[in-house]
Amino acid sequence: MKYTLSILLFIFGFFGNAQETIKGKVVDTNNQPLLGANVFWQNASIGASTDVDGQFSIIKTEETNSLLVSYIGFKTQKVEILNSDFITIVLEEVTNLNEVTVTKTQKSTEHSLIQATNVQKMGSKELLKAACCNLSESFSTNPSIDVNFSDAVTGNRQIKMLGLTSPYILIAEENIPSVRGASQAYGLSYIPGTWVESIQITKGAGSVINGYESISGQINYELLKPANDIPFFLNAYGSQDGRFELNTHFNQKYSDKLSSSLFVHGNTRQFKNDMNDDGFLDNPVGKQINILNRWQYTDAERGWVSFLNVRYMRDEKQAGQVDFDPEKDKFTINAWGSEVNTEKIEISNKTGYVFPDEPYKSFGLQNSFQSHKQDSYFGLNQYNIHQKSWYSNLIYNSIINNTKNKFATGLNVSYDDYNEFIAVNFAEDFSRIDNSVGAFFEYTYDNLDNLSVVAGVRVDNHNRLGTFVTPRLHIRYNPWKEAVLRLSAGRGKRAANIFAENQQLFASNRQFSILNNDGKLYGLNPEIAWNYGLNFIQKFKIFGAESEIVLDYYRTDFQNQAVVDLDVSPQQVVFHNLDGKSYANSFQAEFSVTPIMHFTLRSAYKYYDVQSDYLVGKLERPLQAKHRFFANAAFETHIKEKGQQWKFDATYNWLGKQRLPDTSTNLPQYQLDDYSSSFGTLNAQITRTFSSTFEVYVGGENITNYKQSNAIIGADNPFGTYFDSSLVYGPLFGQMYYAGLRFKIK
Repeated sequence: MKYTLSILLFIFGFFGNAQETIKGKVVDTNNQPLLGANVFWQNASIGASTDVDGQFSIIKTEETNSLLVSYIGFKTQKVEILNSDFITIVLEEVTNLNEVTVTKTQKSTEHSLIQATNVQKMGSKELLKAACCNLSESFSTNPSIDVNFSDAVTGNRQIKMLGLTSPYILIAEENIPSVRGASQAYGLSYIPGTWVESIQITKGAGSVINGYESISGQINYELLKPANDIPFFLNAYGSQDGRFELNTHFNQKYSDKLSSSLFVHGNTRQFKNDMNDDGFLDNPVGKQINILNRWQYTDAERGWVSFLNVRYMRDEKQAGQVDFDPEKDKFTINAWGSEVNTEKIEISNKTGYVFPDEPYKSFGLQNSFQSHKQDSYFGLNQYNIHQKSWYSNLIYNSIINNTKNKFATGLNVSYDDYNEFIAVNFAEDFSRIDNSVGAFFEYTYDNLDNLSVVAGVRVDNHNRLGTFVTPRLHIRYNPWKEAVLRLSAGRGKRAANIFAENQQLFASNRQFSILNNDGKLYGLNPEIAWNYGLNFIQKFKIFGAESEIVLDYYRTDFQNQAVVDLDVSPQQVVFHNLDGKSYANSFQAEFSVTPIMHFTLRSAYKYYDVQSDYLVGKLERPLQAKHRFFANAAFETHIKEKGQQWKFDATYNWLGKQRLPDTSTNLPQYQLDDYSSSFGTLNAQITRTFSSTFEVYVGGENITNYKQSNAIIGADNPFGTYFDSSLVYGPLFGQMYYAGLRFKIK
């Protein structure tokens, strides 16, 4: 704490030299940043364009003080510049356009050169490069996020960042934590991709404003805004494996201030597929209904904006042996089967106010209530959890003397009521109440040129974690044109929900045990980790082609961890506190180039060194490839007069060998190698746009047709000692092809 205060005092005392540049931000009336807006001095040749955050920097000229700002579909605005303070420019939409001139193609993903944090934004164009049926599948074209299958029964996809699984990522919906606690295992599959407007991926220590739980990074997804949405949208999808989805969006504008959208999503899979002939379904059968009613009120003149979301979701999954019938086989040894039935209710509200005469000053209030109920069984194992949560966050933003010195401060409260029951080799009720209250302060210094610093600290009191301090620091420096160097460091602390986060282990006959049971969380102590990061980005041109190289190095050091130990015995899983060291080193080198207009190539190499001290000694984290390679090619034809266009996208992922948990004491036929084989997968999609309102798409996943052999240990005797379906490192189904259509009424 003493060192954190020293850093803050140093930053407060730091003053930059006067700069001959003007910096600002261009937004729409809903305070959403506008990418690619033109900013130029009137009657002068000096100009600039805004980045993914809507921010710009333009050299000061002595010829004029009048700045012109334009953007397609918005009224051009003239702004008189009287000083060099940071300015925010709000553009209004126009309804009639006599002429449209496209000067620059917006990229589907963008790295910011201005933000102090390492943020990558995925726009709507990126989300359409794959079928993107839910949020867990939307990262398949992004090298920063690894998407893995977690087990051979539920077919559930898990994501990783910096070599760590999703519980170490703070996942938020419009900056309200959303996928946490009971929803960790399946929560990403409950967010339809067509509802999402954009995704921001933050690597390393994030902002203290959003909480203390983030360790490896943050993912924030923005939903479509009713004020900007179209009257009607339809997406229909069908795949070779029998999965069918329907998404419909209805929008109604009641006035220039009040709008509402109704989102309806449904999916079903009824085909029973067993492509590897092991007697088990490759994917679960089931159905889901998901409804969201979203309201937006905006009064730009008075500075008010408010959102209200009401959501209901029901999801039913059945997995296991092909011949399993839950009506007669549930909780018997006639056939092995599983059902996971989930019901979720959510109500959330965000209200913000910007002082009209002082646009740098604002406050916001976020509130969210969630009820997440899951009833499930896996063979003879049973797991039920019902989490009722309340989250509230009050934020105040302002400046200190000038806009070079900004701060955000506030309070937040969280309440979680868990009703949790587990029946494995033991039966126990783990019901409990967790609550916390915290205060935060985050200071931002920006010299409006090449240096910015964000230093934050928060203090929280949790009934199980105690009272603790969370410091975080981010530094951004632009050493030369089109380059940025970032440093970050921060601490995270979290309560590990060991059963909710590791549900794939229920689909095995492992014996569950918990050591060190004197802690307050399942007998374990809270997880604590420090994350340190270095990021460098350089944008340049190769023979006139726009290019970019991104280099990342991050290290996560755990002071304590709830270790999931699968190496004591292949018939046992042991949860215990860390005794020794646990760390994750992550290096990523990414290169992208646009050799010709509408054609982009991206590639990335990732290296992970993730190790922990287990009861049998230090080992690599299981099911984690040390080496990964990613490549993506995207091409679009020119848009014709009626909106006709072709779009092509292909993504290749190569994974090196992965350590498998020790199975050497099993019978020979139930043993696995120490490491998996390396393999590659290819996904591709073609989209044909017939007009601005109608398009169709076809695509394929795992076109290389790689399938993991012997994915289920002991599949011939699922109630025997050796049965385990959790050791999955690759695809199970093989090639899968799909098709769909999108229809809009504008």
